[in-house]
Amino acid sequence: MKNKTNYLFLFIYIFLFTFIILLFTSFIVLTSMGRKLWMKALFDLSVSIIPLFFFLMLMSLLIALVITIVSYFIQRKQYFEIEEKIEQLARGNYDHQVFIADEQDGYLEDELSLHIESLRKQMSEMSKELQVLSSRPYLVEGESKEEILRTERHRLARELHDSVSQQLFAASMMLSALVEYTKKNQGDEKLMKQLDTIEDIINASQSEMRALLLHLRPINLEGKSLQKGIEQLLRELQTKINIELVWDIQDIPLPTTVEDNLFRIIQELFSNTLRHAKAKRLEVYMKKQEEMLSLRVIDDGVGFDTSQSKVGSYGLTNIRERVNQMGGTCKIISFKNKGTSIDIRVPVVGESVIND
Repeated sequence: MKNKTNYLFLFIYIFLFTFIILLFTSFIVLTSMGRKLWMKALFDLSVSIIPLFFFLMLMSLLIALVITIVSYFIQRKQYFEIEEKIEQLARGNYDHQVFIADEQDGYLEDELSLHIESLRKQMSEMSKELQVLSSRPYLVEGESKEEILRTERHRLARELHDSVSQQLFAASMMLSALVEYTKKNQGDEKLMKQLDTIEDIINASQSEMRALLLHLRPINLEGKSLQKGIEQLLRELQTKINIELVWDIQDIPLPTTVEDNLFRIIQELFSNTLRHAKAKRLEVYMKKQEEMLSLRVIDDGVGFDTSQSKVGSYGLTNIRERVNQMGGTCKIISFKNKGTSIDIRVPVVGESVIND
């Protein structure tokens, strides 16, 4: 309503200004022609069949209308450009084409564009500083936080594998033998159903244990690129988990700390999918778009309500924290029984910047 009122005032101002100018011009012309009663002449003279006074009023209306319409479309174009810039800033695309085009075309003369450009530069610098800070290890009694976590995770994974995992495997073998024996001796049908239920529970527990071990004892990059590490992780999943995997991963040069963080995020996402999503298909896409790394992980699992926080959301909280440390953004879209899509975007900063 405010914009409509502004344009209405603009139209009225232009109309009045134009009409006064035309009246003043008519006054000069008519008096120079010897017509002292120039106001009367405005009604006596006519253009076609329209009195000159009303013709001037009509011309003023048309001029005001044209200028108002042109101003509206120019301002709307500027609003669209500002909206697109703000949207790209919110997504973390600080080097998007919309900013580059402005710099090349010299469209940074108005005050608002200068403020947006200043904000873009500040946010870009903050993202770089975040990545630099996250690359510096914080030592606790001579060990970094990552080293302490890695050691503890390996210990827990070893204990789980040597105790619970082995016991589950032994229980599975014993149950399989019991099922075969019951089938051969034509056992009770209710007993068979109960044994099948127990077998399903043990199989689900084994899958849960594999996911936990994958999360606790992750594969390290060990000098490999992020692309090679993710592909190795996916191939290992294919041999252990009954799930359809689809991936398209580009080889993108990244600072070591960013690669490590992204790899941990991938492991966390895989662990969440295997433990909670009950998915039959998992898709992983990683590519570079302009100066941003885009990582998407999509599953067809049970999904969840993103508006509700729950105990199992610790993994997603950890992912968001890692993304924030890299100056990136994390968007999670999920609906119950319709799967989950996680879109992570991280600014690509050169290795030299991190080292400096």
